[in-house]
Amino acid sequence: MAEAQDEDETSGKATGAGGTEPETAAPAPWLSIVGIGEDGLAGLSPAGRTRIEQAQMVFGGARHLALAVEAVKGEAHPWPSPFAEGVAQVLAARGKNVCVLASGDPFLHGVGATLARHVPVREMHVIPASSAFSLAAARLGWALAEVAQVSLHGREIGRIRPFLHPGCRILVLTSDETGPAAVAALLAGLGFGASRLTVLEALGGPRERIRSAPAAGFALPGIDPLNVLAIEVEGTGAVLTRASGLDDSLFEHDGQITKREIRAVTLSALAPRKGELLWDVGGGSGSIAIEWLLADPSLAAVAIESHPERAARIARNATALGVPHLRIVEGTAPEALAGLPAPDAIFLGGGASEDGVVAAAEAALKPGGRLVANGVTLETEAVLLALHARLGGDLLRLAISRAEPIKGMMGWRPAMPITQWCWMKPGREAQ
Repeated sequence: MAEAQDEDETSGKATGAGGTEPETAAPAPWLSIVGIGEDGLAGLSPAGRTRIEQAQMVFGGARHLALAVEAVKGEAHPWPSPFAEGVAQVLAARGKNVCVLASGDPFLHGVGATLARHVPVREMHVIPASSAFSLAAARLGWALAEVAQVSLHGREIGRIRPFLHPGCRILVLTSDETGPAAVAALLAGLGFGASRLTVLEALGGPRERIRSAPAAGFALPGIDPLNVLAIEVEGTGAVLTRASGLDDSLFEHDGQITKREIRAVTLSALAPRKGELLWDVGGGSGSIAIEWLLADPSLAAVAIESHPERAARIARNATALGVPHLRIVEGTAPEALAGLPAPDAIFLGGGASEDGVVAAAEAALKPGGRLVANGVTLETEAVLLALHARLGGDLLRLAISRAEPIKGMMGWRPAMPITQWCWMKPGREAQ
């Protein structure tokens, strides 16, 4: 299963005289990363076993070290807690012959991805084994490329929410024996109790076992802590559609919400790109930040909200809609913006007319970033008109009318028009 994750670090390259990199022979790999399954040494290639036998130091989880104990000739080092200390120990051993044992594929939610942030690839020799996802797909006869693959290892189970579409197949890495029941309860509570769950335990080893049950009333006893959960989604629960503009009813709110149609246009203007960070200033219900995060798992967002009740409501909405990792800052802009990581996009859903808010947002935004502000009041509209005159960008008037009963007949009821200003900060070519 997955190893604990990760600290970020980058490594530079040494340069010679004149700023050019000297031509030197590539260093011999000192770090071996060997994937091992529940079948232990029997499942390793001769090369994998040799890497373990020749290592002066062998790092791994207690389970991994037990599986490979007959081949370990050097010092055995179980991973300490916190895991980052173990990474530091591996790095401190640079120059020795070191082997790290990993679960299955070291680069699928595993220790290999962690170490690659610290050790150049030319200094590593990696021998992967089959991943838990690959083994599960093989047992079930599922086409792995057509299956959603989700890691809930050490993460909130609510992250599975965006994948709950009838007919969808999902493979889930869990943290322990309680994971399948917790996921089953979540599905049943959301209206997907008819989903079929298959628990695949200790795959590839002598304790392997595969059992199935519906999500509603799920009660499989004695589940092994080492398990993968396969889900075939069925039910009538609310689906989080792939397009921007979720139904307003999916959000808990007190009226402070960017309505569905305006939200869809706003997300289009914010134009999320892989790995970017959004500031949602004046979060209200959190709908903009939440839909930004739903666009891609790589995205990050911070919702800034001055009202404690609304901040708590944003947290509830984020959890309910599968993005519990939304960061919430309770405070008033511009003061609450100080110290936050620089954003790639900013949405001003409120407060654009307050002193210093736009200036702080403009200064913080990365070059090439997008700033989108929506205004309803005349005061905010005046600010946006002035910003458009000074900085350029796009200025829109958005008006929505809904058909509603009026005195026993149907008529159009207009919502308050929205003035939207969208601006890209100069300094980087648009992608």
